[in-house]
Amino acid sequence: MKKLVYLIFAGTFIVSAVNAQEKNAPKPENKKAPVITFEETTHDYGTIEKGSDGTCEFVFTNTGKEPLVLSNVRSSCGCTVPSWPKEPLKKKKSSVIKVKYNTNRIGIISKTITVYSNAKNSPVRLKIVGKVVDKKTPKKNTGMPPFKPKEKTNTVPRNDNQ
Repeated sequence: MKKLVYLIFAGTFIVSAVNAQEKNAPKPENKKAPVITFEETTHDYGTIEKGSDGTCEFVFTNTGKEPLVLSNVRSSCGCTVPSWPKEPLKKKKSSVIKVKYNTNRIGIISKTITVYSNAKNSPVRLKIVGKVVDKKTPKKNTGMPPFKPKEKTNTVPRNDNQ
């Protein structure tokens, strides 16, 4: 009886392992599927001032043979807002994904925008990088020379009674 239970258990395990391998096997490539191709996948703002225009554009082309449909474009942070075309893009046509970064946040910019579509190379990750600095306030001219502190000397008072 123990052998029979063991054989049934082993047989079930082998069948499920083979079935799992078939599900994970690579699917045949659809040669007609759309392909999304970007001119650039990283936009570098460089150093920009707080409150300046944080808009950039990512130009892409459908290099496949079927219409391309962007189903969703998500950013890694609420400070980055993407907008994208909702209508299908025919083969060999181009369009733009606009990204608006909130430049009221001072510091390093390193955000990811993920583009989901029906393309065979989906999802595609785009990046924006740069640095936001505070606006430089001009110094007021008071007519006086700038303050210079006196030089400190590192001398220790001498005690001759030792």
